[in-house]
Amino acid sequence: MTFNEFKTIIEDKFPEVTERQMEQFRLMDGLYRDWNSKINVVSRKDIDELYRHHVLHSLGIAAYLKTQMPDVYDRMRGEGPYSVAAPLNILDLGTGGGFPGIPLAVLFPNVRFTLCDSIGKKITVATEVSKGLGLENVKTVNARAESLPETFDYIVSRAVTSLDNFMPWVKGKYSEGILYLKGGDLAEEISTAMSRFKMRKGSVHIWQISSWTDDPFFETKQVIYIEK
Repeated sequence: MTFNEFKTIIEDKFPEVTERQMEQFRLMDGLYRDWNSKINVVSRKDIDELYRHHVLHSLGIAAYLKTQMPDVYDRMRGEGPYSVAAPLNILDLGTGGGFPGIPLAVLFPNVRFTLCDSIGKKITVATEVSKGLGLENVKTVNARAESLPETFDYIVSRAVTSLDNFMPWVKGKYSEGILYLKGGDLAEEISTAMSRFKMRKGSVHIWQISSWTDDPFFETKQVIYIEK
């Protein structure tokens, strides 16, 4: 997917995106190529699919919010009655080189993002790409989730592990919910997590990204929303 193809999709799905934000999306390609040549955080075969496999995939969380939780979407955009509300704080756990946090930080400049990863070289890439994009709403942290002292409104993550491993990491770390990007058949994984952590019935929602885009890459990709 080229940037121009990505731009066409964004103009259709998120027409509220400004010229500055679109320019930030454009700059991602060069920044990630440069940093990936120094520190490999995106597989070599994937770097040419940066916009489809990483940026657009990350924005699947925004698509979920816009279509399924429009009040939260407006709150993150700082629009309507939320224009004077305090900024939300979001933790991107296991961010790697900055996904999904950096694309979401571009789309939601009124939200404060903390990008966390336990691997230092990955955080170096996320830090430098954030600086290169001029993102003032991003903080990067080289740490394990358990060591973070803060509580966040939401936690976002992209398939860092199974849910039954993930949930203990974020216990007591969020007040609203978790937005988790995952692929494949998740029925057994979700059932195991719900039983193990006594999650209430109806608190886990699965949304197919393929309902938002007909791109074959997203056929098995999903957003899992876990209510507090």
